[in-house]
Amino acid sequence: MKRCKWVNENSEIYKKYHDEEWGVPKYDDKELFELLILESFQAGLSWLTVLKKRDAFRLAYDNFDVKKVANYNNKKVEELLSISNIIRSKNKILASINNANIFIKIQEEYGSFANYIWGFTDNKIIKNGTDELPVSTPLSDKISKDLKKRGMKYVGTVIIYSYLQAIGVVNDHERDCFKY
Repeated sequence: MKRCKWVNENSEIYKKYHDEEWGVPKYDDKELFELLILESFQAGLSWLTVLKKRDAFRLAYDNFDVKKVANYNNKKVEELLSISNIIRSKNKILASINNANIFIKIQEEYGSFANYIWGFTDNKIIKNGTDELPVSTPLSDKISKDLKKRGMKYVGTVIIYSYLQAIGVVNDHERDCFKY
């Protein structure tokens, strides 16, 4: 079975993520929130590092319940900083709490975060059809700019492009990949 070149064939977690999740359109706000938070924690790290810590993140972050995360206090921040199985960056943890609050405001404004994020493409999936994957595009620039204007952190254009790939707004599977 031929996969995208970026997949480490020796890593079961990477193959499973590629085969079952990456590029699959997601419309559930819980999934969208989880991946937004995980992508923001990836900044400066590899996605494989984040995937290996995903279950620990789910446990530490109350299964990515956006309302619970939005209400985290200093005590919870200190608790998260003490959990060795997650990425312990105080700035990223504080950003995740901030971003949860803004995520909720976007839900209130648009009816759901899915309506917001998919609205940038009129609910259409963008299929690049090229093996030369960009790290950002005018679409990720636009979304990043809007999220930053709303006050989100760790949502630069490269992170947002990775996010769009993860949630299936952009399908960047290579032409010879079985998922293409």
